[in-house]
Amino acid sequence: MTQITFKQEPVTLLGEQVKEGQEAPDFTVLDNSTAEVTLSTYEGQKKLISVVPSIDTGVCDQQTRKFNEEASQEDGVVLTISADLPFAQKRWCASNGLDNVITLSDHKDLSFGKNYGVVMEGLRLLARSVFVLDKNDKVIYTEIVSEGTDFPDFEKALEAYRSI
Repeated sequence: MTQITFKQEPVTLLGEQVKEGQEAPDFTVLDNSTAEVTLSTYEGQKKLISVVPSIDTGVCDQQTRKFNEEASQEDGVVLTISADLPFAQKRWCASNGLDNVITLSDHKDLSFGKNYGVVMEGLRLLARSVFVLDKNDKVIYTEIVSEGTDFPDFEKALEAYRSI
């Protein structure tokens, strides 16, 4: 189990953390209409998966915007995953005028969080993290931010995404 901090308090992450070079684990999350989405939904595309504790916070909002702005020119897909309800994610997208942002909810059973090792024990939130997968779902980049209120390393993640 990995330890991070969230608001300067120690938090244990549950699940097995994925490592660079391994095949990405599958997951089941919900889109904004509550339809199930899995890793295979995006088969054959490179993926930048931006994981945030809650889309309704300033850092998560900025992280979502930055990755979508910077990576949208690439041939691939940017997914933002949180444990927020699909309805809250849909409202956030609408109120911010963001039609092309793909937000996915891990609220139902924390499938993504458990399979990627980013569930914050006791909080039912996902740790701020980034995963880049190639078109064959091989993990080529991972970052779990050590302090949950800090930003990820945007440049390293985008460099990995652009390199595929």
